[in-house]
Formats: sequence, structure tokens, C-alpha cells
Amino acid sequence: MQTVDTPESAGLDSGRWQTVLDTADDLCRAGHIPSIGLLVGRSGKTLGVQTFGHQTLGADPSPLRPDAIFLIASITKPIVAMGCLLLVERGLISLQDRVGRFLPAFATQGKRTLQLRHLLTHTSGLPDMLPDNRELREAEASLSRFVERTAEIATDFLPGRAVQYQSMGFAVLGQLIEQISGVSCAAFLAREFFEPLGMVDTTLGAPADWFAGDQPRVERIAEIRVPAEQEGANWNWNQRYWRMLGAPWGGLLTTPEDLGRYCEMMLGQGQLGAARVLGRATVATATQNQLAGMPDVPDFDRRCRPWGLGWRLHWPAHTANFGDFLGPATYGHWGATGTVLWIDPDQQAFAIILTTQPQEPHGSYLARLSNGIAAAMM
Repeated sequence: MQTVDTPESAGLDSGRWQTVLDTADDLCRAGHIPSIGLLVGRSGKTLGVQTFGHQTLGADPSPLRPDAIFLIASITKPIVAMGCLLLVERGLISLQDRVGRFLPAFATQGKRTLQLRHLLTHTSGLPDMLPDNRELREAEASLSRFVERTAEIATDFLPGRAVQYQSMGFAVLGQLIEQISGVSCAAFLAREFFEPLGMVDTTLGAPADWFAGDQPRVERIAEIRVPAEQEGANWNWNQRYWRMLGAPWGGLLTTPEDLGRYCEMMLGQGQLGAARVLGRATVATATQNQLAGMPDVPDFDRRCRPWGLGWRLHWPAHTANFGDFLGPATYGHWGATGTVLWIDPDQQAFAIILTTQPQEPHGSYLARLSNGIAAAMM
């Protein structure tokens, strides 16, 4: 990825790009968003990371560091999904395999027919969050405990019969990766993706050494303006427990620059420079509408809210997070901490907008920035 000096060199209209930068700056100056890290790439070129706002909150906040690290929440999901597909590539599992074959606790409570495919497409019937989610976090529960509780509850519908966004499905995927690979999900992603792609500031859960030394790396993590229900909690997004947990559904810590390398790999059909980490067929399959071949899924979801394998595809007439101007081949994801990533293979472009202001369910500020970026593409 080459850093260039002018918007035109990166395939961007300079006036419209300046509008994007002004909008980001205005949102931070007005206090709507504490901080923004922005990176846009096109055809292998970028203007570099743009930063706005503050690193910390409070009466005397410090400016956002140029090397700031962000908790990207559910953008974690498609990266974990690609880890699962790497196991499929290697013949260790298939999309049609039942989860209970590898995790026997998932062969009961309506989960007997639960397949890997269902976990990757939000058609499992598992919940987004567990009924006792808050209690588990207050007890600083381990990832394995979240998976145990997910196994104990009944699904909301038979797998493959409907679409329901399910973070707990990705908790199970993380456990599957560990069961099949023999190493933790965090270690697997680091070995297979982050290290070969040169993503030096990316980790699923902060390791203990990030908290050590005179200048611990955790000081680079931008502080999130947590919602009211998290204020003062020992488990909120800014606390050591959550930063270290490495939740496969939302615990990735990274920088815009590192994520840009991942996006370039996806645009490169699984390859970045000399590093090929995924097969072309894997990337193509992951970013196609998987609901189209699932006859029991409601027609509205198949047509208007399609999912790939871990990736949200283009949802027409749906502004939230992604905005209004993205092309039909676009795929990506968003995160509850106020983040969005999208990739448009037709434009050979990607956009990464990482903020520290939760914006669900509408993602209005993210959508406004996304619209400006899409409009700036020449």
C-alpha cells in the first residue's frame, strides 16, 4: 500500500475528500465523537491515516495519538470467520459439518442440526447476547464459560430457518478454531493472518506484556465513551478484563493502518505482496450472498439483508453505518464501539472509520462519513 501526497493520486476528488476531513474534524470539535481514526485506500494507494479528536476523555484530554489503537468490536467477526474458512481450506472441517461433531455440548437443546454455515451467516438461532451476559462479565468470566452457557440454552428457532444477529455464534466459532487447530483463536489469527500481513499492532485480546514497562502499549488504546449501562463497571470496554478477554465476537484491538493491510489482502483475493494467506476461492465464497441458497430463510432477508460468511454484504435502502452510496459488490462490517469497515472490489477501494463513540443502532455519524468517502471516489 503506497502512501501518496495528493487525493487525486489516490483516486479521490480533492474537494470532496476535504469535505470528509472537515466533517470528521467538526464531529470531534463539537464533542459528538471523542476521536476518529480514518484510512481510505484505492488501487493500492492511500493518503495515510487521518486522526481527529482526543486519546482520552475527561477535563483535560490529550490529542489522539497518530499510532492510536482502537477496540473495533464486531469488525472482529469477519476476521474470525476467515480463520474458520482457513480450516475449511485445509480440509479439517466443512461448512456443512455439524458443530456437535467437534463440540458435543452443541448436539442438544435444538442444536443437533447446527452447522458451521449457520454460525457464519447468523442463521443459527443463537442469541446475540446471553440472558446472563451482564452477570458473566461482572464475574469476569472466561471465554470458555460464555461458550458453556451458550451450549446450555435453547436456540430461538431451528438452525437455517431465520436470520438473527448472534454474537454468541462467534463465541462458538472461536472455540471451534481452538478445538480443531490446537491453539487459541487469538494465537491462530496471529500466526495465520496478523504476522504474515505485518499487522504489528493487532491482537485478539491484549496480552499481559501490553500492560508492562514504562510506556505500556495499552496507553495507545483510545478511550471509549462508554454507554450509561457500562459506566463504572469492571467489565466495560475500557477495563483491563475486557481488553484482555479477546472475545471472538468483538475483542480485536488494532490500528487503521493494520486494518488497511487486511483490506488490501482481501482486495488481493487473499494475497498481500508475497504473503498469500487465503485462497482466491475462499475470499470469493466468503463475500457472496450465502442466504440465497438457504430456502427456509425469509425472502426479505435473502434479497435485502444478505450475509456472506461473516461479512455483511450490500443492504440496499439501509443507511445505518455503511451509508447510502456503496456499490452492489461492497462488503464489510461495523462495531458497537463506533466503527465501520467496508471494501468495494469494483472500485478497488476500502474505507476504515474507527471512532470511540458508540452509535448503534443507526450509525448516523459513520454513515455521513461513509457517504462523503464514497462520493469522493473519482
